[in-house]
Amino acid sequence: MSKLLPGTRALRTFEAAARHLNFTRAADELGLTPAAVSHQIKEIEDQLDLVLFTRTSRTIRLTEAGNVLLEASVDALDLLNRAVSRARKLTRGTALLKVTLDAQFATKWLMRRVDDFRQQKPGIELRFDITYDVRDFERDDVDVGIRFGTGRYPGIIAHRLFENIIIPVCSPALLASGPPLREPRDLFNHTLAHIEWSRQGVTWPNWRMWMQAAGVDDFDDSRTLVFRSSTDATQAALDGNAVALADFAMVASDLSQGRLVRPFELGIKVAADFAYFLVYPQEAKDDARVIAFREWLLDEVAKTPT
Repeated sequence: MSKLLPGTRALRTFEAAARHLNFTRAADELGLTPAAVSHQIKEIEDQLDLVLFTRTSRTIRLTEAGNVLLEASVDALDLLNRAVSRARKLTRGTALLKVTLDAQFATKWLMRRVDDFRQQKPGIELRFDITYDVRDFERDDVDVGIRFGTGRYPGIIAHRLFENIIIPVCSPALLASGPPLREPRDLFNHTLAHIEWSRQGVTWPNWRMWMQAAGVDDFDDSRTLVFRSSTDATQAALDGNAVALADFAMVASDLSQGRLVRPFELGIKVAADFAYFLVYPQEAKDDARVIAFREWLLDEVAKTPT
């Protein structure tokens, strides 16, 4: 009977085609040509002696048999992915700890301190998965994560790291040579940068919100620069191209070392439910590597100015 079942690669192709209901989009996702996807689907249908899709000149639809196979394929691929992740963690031994985190936390905070961890814990090798994608500890080959969110995740232990206070920052050169910044309205004469982020009814502070807090009600935000990541917005400030709104904890080093300055003291807190958290699965709470990283990280957080 096993000879009659499609292989893993064929199942991935079928799952992508069924999810998109479009061979071209499935091909783009898989790095194949649409013709190759169509050929693999035809092979599966011939192998199983089933019609999985109904085709017209413009669309494809799953048949009843196709829906049954799709549900099973999703479950099977998910089970295999989780098993592979567990197997990799078992085979790579106890010295390696994989940390997933976003680019801003990595570049603006962790990487500036990680040598200290390596000196304190030479027997633990850190590797980083730097991404804004949220990883699944059961499916992905990672051990701990640092993520911005609510910290309320089933089966996950979460340690709150920072209060997120958003402040205006700019380069010392901009402050010295640009139009003066004596009161909030003077910001109208500068390029202003911020990010655009909303989740679960919470909006990351932007310039309109900062101006309202500063008592400026007639601010026109149509000329602001909107970035997808805080790293890019902060870089615009470092380059002297803008006054940016930045997370204080992420720019504390730049401020203390004079690469950035605060033209105004006013800061806005992000909603209390949201913060950066160290997260890891419940079953990893007694893992010596996780304990060592957690204790070091929380100690470093306690040293960070707030």
